[in-house]
Amino acid sequence: MIKIVLFGSGNVATQLAKAFLKSDAVKIIQVFSRNNSIPFLKNHQIEIINDLQQLKKADIYIIAISDDAIASFSQKIPLKSVLTVHTSGAVSMQAIASEKKGVFYPLQSITKSKKINFKKIPICIEASSKKDRKLLKKLAKSISDNVYKIDSEQRKNLHVAAVFVNNFVNHLYAIAEEICVEKNVPFKILQPLIKETVKKIEKLSPYQAQTGPAKRQDKKTIVKHVELLNEEQQKIYKLLTSSITKKHSKK
Repeated sequence: MIKIVLFGSGNVATQLAKAFLKSDAVKIIQVFSRNNSIPFLKNHQIEIINDLQQLKKADIYIIAISDDAIASFSQKIPLKSVLTVHTSGAVSMQAIASEKKGVFYPLQSITKSKKINFKKIPICIEASSKKDRKLLKKLAKSISDNVYKIDSEQRKNLHVAAVFVNNFVNHLYAIAEEICVEKNVPFKILQPLIKETVKKIEKLSPYQAQTGPAKRQDKKTIVKHVELLNEEQQKIYKLLTSSITKKHSKK
């Protein structure tokens, strides 16, 4: 049984707590939350603390708080001999002020309210020793079928890639929705196309799956599209069109 203490009460901390509670290999012995905002834990008789002096020793401390606060918060943890990890995709493992340190990064867009299946979520692990990495792998395997050994440099680049495929793509969905709303067209008409685009890259590379006027260099269609858009939308459309055209002109 791996004993853990979870620090945080946000999206990642909440969903990790739910996943660990389902695992027979893990026991949450404490949760640190400044505002006690994980109410469902009370039903599981898990101690919630807001004072680090009440901290108990465990096998692993998991810091699931905002990226900017990780380094300073880890310095305040009194027990430096416990393996301490963070859950960030963008912060170096070296930011943790502990003798034993690591990373436990679930690569997924996570919110408190949406039910998720952790078994399908990739978890990227890193540790300062082989022994600690083995322990983290065991912890990750207890809730996920997809565990990867990823170092800080790889994870940093992976996080940038994740921003492109998730945050930026979602922003483009938001722009598409604005266009639909403005012209009184249901956005849901586009949802089968969105699903097919995602499904297609399970079989093809994104480069191979690319279609549309930018790839075809259909200049007349591109001009018509630009005329339909506002100034901000035009900038984004032209930038992406140029990027697609350049990439597919190279071969």
